[in-house]
Amino acid sequence: MSSIASEPTSGAAGVLQVASIVDGEARTDAPGGTLTSTNPAVTSEVVASVALGDAATFVDAARAARAAQKAWAAVPAPARGRVIAQVGRLVEANKEALASLVTREIGKPYPEALGEVQEIIDTCDFFLGEGRRLYGQTVPSEMPDKQLFTFRMPVGVAAIITAGNFPVAVPAWYLVPAILCGNSVVWKPAEYSAALGDALARLFLAGGVPGGVLNVVQASGESTFEGLSAAMSEGLIDKVGFTGSSAVGSRIGELCGRNLQSPCLELGGKNPMVVMDDADVDLAVEGALFGGFGTAGQRCTSLGTAIVHESVFDEFVTKLSARLESSPIGDPFGDVLYGPMIHERFAERFEDWLGLVQDHHVVYGSSSRGRITSSNPRAGFVGDADAGIFYHPTLVVGVTASDEIYSTETFGPIVGVARFSTFDEAMELANGHGYGLSSAIYTRSGENAFRFRERITAGMVSVNNSTSGAEAHLPFGGNGKSGNGSRQSGIWVLDQFTRWQSMNWDYAGKLQKAQMDNVELPADPDFRL
Repeated sequence: MSSIASEPTSGAAGVLQVASIVDGEARTDAPGGTLTSTNPAVTSEVVASVALGDAATFVDAARAARAAQKAWAAVPAPARGRVIAQVGRLVEANKEALASLVTREIGKPYPEALGEVQEIIDTCDFFLGEGRRLYGQTVPSEMPDKQLFTFRMPVGVAAIITAGNFPVAVPAWYLVPAILCGNSVVWKPAEYSAALGDALARLFLAGGVPGGVLNVVQASGESTFEGLSAAMSEGLIDKVGFTGSSAVGSRIGELCGRNLQSPCLELGGKNPMVVMDDADVDLAVEGALFGGFGTAGQRCTSLGTAIVHESVFDEFVTKLSARLESSPIGDPFGDVLYGPMIHERFAERFEDWLGLVQDHHVVYGSSSRGRITSSNPRAGFVGDADAGIFYHPTLVVGVTASDEIYSTETFGPIVGVARFSTFDEAMELANGHGYGLSSAIYTRSGENAFRFRERITAGMVSVNNSTSGAEAHLPFGGNGKSGNGSRQSGIWVLDQFTRWQSMNWDYAGKLQKAQMDNVELPADPDFRL
């Protein structure tokens, strides 16, 4: 298996030349055409020129992964762990450069980008140890002269498809455990974060991951789906991991079901934050500001609706409105609450979601809503608004369960606020949208916190913290429209990238038939105290 050069090529004005990487070699063709990846804060700045593959490229990558997998699985797990450790150290050494690229290519504020890169480092540090802890079990047998064992085995070839709002952290959640467990990977990054996909792959390859073990396909979504379908029909894919929209996740789930596979699906969210009457309102406002408007609301864990007790409703809305009014927005390399939309496609969709705001709602930003430009300005904007894809924050007050915006993942800087009077009403609003990813409650009462945890359908719960945030050793994932119950991160993700194998070893020298030849111990049926 060959290894790729450590640096991508650069064209005019430092524009990166990015292509698919199959079996350790960058492809020179572009059967899927080409695209340019631009800086959403300065759309005239081209970050990368991308040569796209097609469905056949995906199948080629899957064949390369299949050819490389057995040899990689034969490498002892602790040695695979050392490779992951080397990847982590390389990422750490290149932390600022990678974070800068995150900010340039998707517009994430630089402090958030640094945190995203740190998540890769944390993930590598955690899974280094799992290379020595891919434990099976010794299980007692019901028969003499017989031992039972269980082993974790790699699934084989994993196809990983990720979104671009967390273009390096979320892929690492898949790539690190998949590779550690002895699998090979075909990874498809989002088209609008192609340069980051290329950079992260090169860090993995430079860290010692063999070329065929990690293959990267730069392609459109439809070409990827066609290639995935063809590769599965050919028996080249054993596991699919997908992070993205619920609609696309449903299609992938259907495809996997037809091939008798169970995918790992991490989908969207409409994440509720309940503010009780005993809450620290100032703290709740901080949580809403970060959870709802950080990354311009473009996280799967972004706050969807703040569900606020009627006794503190007006105070919460007033304080959150004031914070939105004073928070700087703009250049993501500056000190800002949030920067641009990731890509023009999300701006177009966000325009549609703004249309869900009905006239009877009280809306912060009613006089200055939509795209921030010189003709629709925002006071205190940082940078040149006309240069990028920037949007005003919007706070929709008076949301009810019958409103379309209540049950729609809006993926942008817009947050709804609903009112409740009883805990039962709060829980109905928190669960009624059908998503189940992240959730939060602000309260000083342990009883409220535990009642909320018991009744919320979300896979993740925060108490007096925002709906956003993850740690590398805690399970991440959701239920309902947010996912199929699979989990990433920590030891729980090992069940996605290993299969349990059982073994029984009989040394009795004769055939023993379980459930038929069980040992019977004598008992005295007439015994009485």
